[in-house]
Amino acid sequence: MIAVIDLGSQTAHLINRRVRELKVYSQLMSHKTKAENLKQLKNLEGVILSGGPDSAYETGAVTIDKEILKLGIPVLGICYGMQLMAKLLGGKVKAENSKEFGGVEVRLRRGLLFQGLPGKQKVWMSHGDQVIGLPKGFKNIGRSRLTTHIAMEDKAKKIYGLQFHPEVEHTDNGMKILRNFVKLVCRAKNSWQPEKLVETEVERIRKTVGKDKVICGLSGGVDSATAARIVYQAAGEQLKCIYVDNGLMRLNESEIVAKEFKQWFGKALTVVKAEKRFLTALKGVEDPEKKRKIIGRLFIQIFEIEAKKWRAKWLVQGTIYPDVIESGKNLPRRQAGYDTARVIKTHHNVGGLPKKMQLKLIEPLREFYKDEVRQVAKQLKLPETMIWRQPFPGPGLAVRIRGEVTKKRLELLRQAEAILQHEVSKYLKPEQTWMTFAIYIALKTTGVKGDYRSFEEMIAIRSLTSKDAMTADWTRLPYELLAKVSSRIVNEVAGINRVVYDITTKPPATMEWE
Repeated sequence: MIAVIDLGSQTAHLINRRVRELKVYSQLMSHKTKAENLKQLKNLEGVILSGGPDSAYETGAVTIDKEILKLGIPVLGICYGMQLMAKLLGGKVKAENSKEFGGVEVRLRRGLLFQGLPGKQKVWMSHGDQVIGLPKGFKNIGRSRLTTHIAMEDKAKKIYGLQFHPEVEHTDNGMKILRNFVKLVCRAKNSWQPEKLVETEVERIRKTVGKDKVICGLSGGVDSATAARIVYQAAGEQLKCIYVDNGLMRLNESEIVAKEFKQWFGKALTVVKAEKRFLTALKGVEDPEKKRKIIGRLFIQIFEIEAKKWRAKWLVQGTIYPDVIESGKNLPRRQAGYDTARVIKTHHNVGGLPKKMQLKLIEPLREFYKDEVRQVAKQLKLPETMIWRQPFPGPGLAVRIRGEVTKKRLELLRQAEAILQHEVSKYLKPEQTWMTFAIYIALKTTGVKGDYRSFEEMIAIRSLTSKDAMTADWTRLPYELLAKVSSRIVNEVAGINRVVYDITTKPPATMEWE
């Protein structure tokens, strides 16, 4: 197991993901984690210090427990992680005029960390500070034109530092470097195979639940379906699934989802009609965080009502790892003190939950990324339509309407979304993009329809490719497809006279607009 200590980097989660790709279990931890916490972890094989925005020499900069570097466990510091480690061990760090951002050519010396790599290659840099004096016992193993020490090692103590980012795709052989650290330096064993964790999770849930009854909130997506299936294996007929038709779904989606899930879960599925209740609660609300929290509370209230009918004590949710990270909430069970995640947006099933709940939560997928959930879903033999259904936010179309949610705006957005999905299906299979969707923007712009001036609102289109939802790139959709979608929407959806295409990556933007 590898502990990834988050020092505030935007790519800390990507480091964690990369280690898991090597089939080694890893978990993010706070910079406040003590050496004693790490010593208590079973099978700890190595530590990676992420990058971060601070300067190691400044007062109040994020730091770590220095004793971690004395545990005798292999450590890899990346960017700020290298600088901080150098300072704590007696080296010197300084801001230099020669800053490096983006692709940089470097020279690497042969050794265990760079085994099998060419001596010269390109890496991704993002730094203004640099190590100008190595700590005692360290030697230089890499340099660039502007930076003397872009890599360092204390071979005896198995402590390494990299000024560049091996976790990003822009670094040549980045995964090979991480593999060398994890497999050759740490000698980490294969400990992360999501599909093999199902049996362990089923047994854990069986012991936790006992003879209690359980309800599961189904959204129609792969996360909640997979969570429900895992719990069904543990609790059997003690489980009842609830699908809430909140009036915030896409065109005909509630009917389609209810039909599919009834085929899969049969009598265990209950559909609750609650459109009026949700729209009433959202009346006049424009702030996206308020929308999410209102929707989260309403879901729980409905689940608690249904739980009383069923006499259930537990609620199953399909919460996954990115939901937790973006909501800035602590991770469960295995996680030791991770608290550095900042709130990006509140997910209705995490930060939107009320402080006091009558139901106790079961979240079997809380530590899984989306692609890992799909691996598990395939193992559980869930239908392909469920496995590859594109992600849809729990709050539904409420967070795809910029501004107040009204019945009229929902109807217009549904029409635009249906046109988009119909046209995209002619060009792409569901698995070729992570998600493609429409956003209703309550901003009027001038246009011309026929011989008359129009002053109407707009629709934005967003399409993304991703592997785990932590990072994403915008999809290069064919121009002819975009032209067809735009033409149909402005001609067929009343009140819309402009269509725009969002070409922003994540980060800096999130996937959803709200």
